[in-house]
Amino acid sequence: MRPSAFTAPGRFWRGNLHTHSTRSDGVLKPEEVCRRYRAEGYDFLALTDHFIGAYNYPIVDTVPFRAEGFTTILGAELHTGAMANGELWHILAVGLPADFPPPEAPDFDAHPGMETGAAIAARAVAAGAFVAIAHPQWSGLTLEDARGIEAAHAVEIYNHGCANGCDRPDGFGIADLLLTEGRRLSLIATDDAHFYEPDHFGGWVMVKSEANEPDALLAALKRGDFYASQGPELRDVRLEGDRMVIESSAVVSAVVMGKGTAAKSVHGQSMTRAEIPLDRFRNSPWLRVSVIDAAGKRAWSNPIWRA
Repeated sequence: MRPSAFTAPGRFWRGNLHTHSTRSDGVLKPEEVCRRYRAEGYDFLALTDHFIGAYNYPIVDTVPFRAEGFTTILGAELHTGAMANGELWHILAVGLPADFPPPEAPDFDAHPGMETGAAIAARAVAAGAFVAIAHPQWSGLTLEDARGIEAAHAVEIYNHGCANGCDRPDGFGIADLLLTEGRRLSLIATDDAHFYEPDHFGGWVMVKSEANEPDALLAALKRGDFYASQGPELRDVRLEGDRMVIESSAVVSAVVMGKGTAAKSVHGQSMTRAEIPLDRFRNSPWLRVSVIDAAGKRAWSNPIWRA
């Protein structure tokens, strides 16, 4: 039993799903953002400027910036409705059509009668997008908030901008609780780059697809055919009897996590293979894997479901 990234046909493509430009609150023009990601060796990019009235609801046309070996997927960061803390939702939508109807969200303040976060997430999925709950820790998201976004495909479990800009980088607490409630979600790492601080080239997804083309990548994202990383390469993750077998680039730690307090790790110098017994996971319906290299960089598998 394996996450689908390690059984799907094709090869891995490196991409960033969350980044901004001068079309909202980023520093660089869209073409320069795309140029830098291409120069850094990325295979694809989703430019996701803030879809809000203050910026004229941009879904930036990045098609002109595609080139040999580099493609783009249209998207946006959606905002509407209020979370429990009174602030607007941040919902990542990759693969939006250019004519996606905007909400009535003139600014970043909550207003009476606004479309809810759950409603716009459902609309985005119906329009063909891959949808993720963005930066739960940064947003101050509650579990009840997250439960309401029933249409989401994924949770953003690492956000490089939030790591460097406010030390609120992750979404694992929310993601693990939702998994335990039976939500079959995938896990993404992103930059959320604005380029006014060191918020770029730090978190990405490795998507397994037969082609580096927008439709193929988007379909793979929706299927969960990817893993998330800050640097380490995952080569295989599989259940073998009562053990989890992990093959990767050189790491110093490998960890399996599951429901509640279920966790187990092994450590060694420059490991490229680890086997972790699952005696602590008898009651966990899901398992996920992390590996950590000598520089402290991590990679994360999507969950394996036992039933």
